[in-house]
Amino acid sequence: MKKPNKSLTGTIAKAMICILLLSVVTTNFAILTLASSLNDAEAVNVSGSMRMQSYRLAHDIQSDSSLYILHVQQFEASLYSPSMLALQAWDVPESITNEYYQLIYRWHDLKKVLDGNDRAEYLLLVADFVDRIDHFVLNLQEHSENKLIRLAWAGGFGLGGILIVAVYVVLFVRRQVVRPLGQLILASEQIQNRSFDVSVDIRSDNELGILSRAFQNMAEDLGKLYRGLEFAVNEKTHKLQHAHQSLQVLYKSSQELAATRISHENFRAILAYIYSVEGVVAVELKVDEVEGRPWIATEGKFTEQPIHTKVLYLDGQTLGTLRYQPGIPCPDEKLIDNFVLILARAVYYNKAQRQSEHIILMEERATIARELHDSLAQSLSYLKIQVTLLNRSLSKEMTDLQKSRSQVVLNDIRAGLDNAYTQLRELLTTFRLSIKEGTFGEAIAEMLHQLDERTDAEINLDNQLSSLELGANEQVHLLQLIREAVLNAIKHAYATTITVSCIEEDNGFVTVKITDDGVGFDQNTEKLNHYGMSIMQERAARLNAQLTVNAEHNAGCEVVLMFQRSKEPQSE
Repeated sequence: MKKPNKSLTGTIAKAMICILLLSVVTTNFAILTLASSLNDAEAVNVSGSMRMQSYRLAHDIQSDSSLYILHVQQFEASLYSPSMLALQAWDVPESITNEYYQLIYRWHDLKKVLDGNDRAEYLLLVADFVDRIDHFVLNLQEHSENKLIRLAWAGGFGLGGILIVAVYVVLFVRRQVVRPLGQLILASEQIQNRSFDVSVDIRSDNELGILSRAFQNMAEDLGKLYRGLEFAVNEKTHKLQHAHQSLQVLYKSSQELAATRISHENFRAILAYIYSVEGVVAVELKVDEVEGRPWIATEGKFTEQPIHTKVLYLDGQTLGTLRYQPGIPCPDEKLIDNFVLILARAVYYNKAQRQSEHIILMEERATIARELHDSLAQSLSYLKIQVTLLNRSLSKEMTDLQKSRSQVVLNDIRAGLDNAYTQLRELLTTFRLSIKEGTFGEAIAEMLHQLDERTDAEINLDNQLSSLELGANEQVHLLQLIREAVLNAIKHAYATTITVSCIEEDNGFVTVKITDDGVGFDQNTEKLNHYGMSIMQERAARLNAQLTVNAEHNAGCEVVLMFQRSKEPQSE
């Protein structure tokens, strides 16, 4: 590798060493200056107190004070105090040291006067001595101030030098480091955004210049490698995505089979998953029903292109068909087969669930029928017997007039009991209605076939309802209501032709019509309850439906039931 002509690290290191040296020199000078100034304040204070002590000795001489000797000792203690003796150090100016020695010599002269017999002479000499002390204190103060000034100059010089070097380092780093690094960062972001045509304009010969040229060469090589791998990765990713999508839609479709109640909504969801598979243009599911309109759901729009058809087959039963139109690319045939199997299982389970629900409802009604038969039916039979016995006993004991009146009352009671017993038997027959088939179409066909064997009238069926979208409760009430209407036509209308039609509109509105060509009745004079209409009205209310009876005398009868099909299966 080529060695840089100008080293960034060397230049920055020299600047840092310069800053370090200036910091060390400034700091050491400040420490020495402060160390030498520790006794300056004390020396000024002590020397200042010596002036007061000199005047105090003069006062002691005038007043002949008993503290004279003590005050002399205190003056000498101040004169030879450690702070004053420190003035003999090497860092103290010689002039101050000489003045200190002069004060000592002058004190010795004055002490001789004080120790002599003529102490009053001290009063004449003390003023000059105090002037010497004042001059000494002034010099000490100037010396201390000079040291602080020198310290300030040294600190300013050191900080100024550090600041100049620091500014130089900042400008140098910004020009030689920050700007090149900014270009490298920008180039790195471009590479991160998959743009490998980067241009780094760094012409210096230092480390960053070498790094930038190596970075640009690396970017060019990386771009070539990336473009070479991108095509292979995209191709592999597409295959993996297709496989993942296939597994995902299969998993989601399988989850629809885990629903507590499989309904037409689950079929539509599975159909939507099939339509989401790549290559499927349109798809249609058709669920076959016996004696009923097949249920059809579609996703997408079919065109004139070829259409493929798959049969839903499970457990020996043909359940419906799946039609789909492939596009480009063609969908995986095995994947479509798996969807066909899932749909077949869903339709099979739906049929089994509906049959199980019918059996449960019928078992509940059979239980109610047994309870009614064992309780209310026996009570009505007992009452009929008692009425007959009462009639016999009254015939023997009453007059002809009483017999005629009692006979009318008994006949009314007997007619009421007979009517109640007949209605109860019809109700028991209704409760015992058996639905073993899995679809509504099969159930209504079987029920009408049983009724057809009991009459000479011709019963026709036109069923366009899909049991896949009818709840078990709706199916049971519809079957029972249709049975009531057909029985009325058989027993009371003396019809030769009875037609049952079940039609569903696209908006989910269901219309059921039972028409006959019988004798009919006049709705203004006849009681509808005579034809069991109250029971049908009750069942219509259970469906939230509107029940209408259109009849005229000798013009047949038409029973019309209209209701909105529920979106969710109902439970009674």
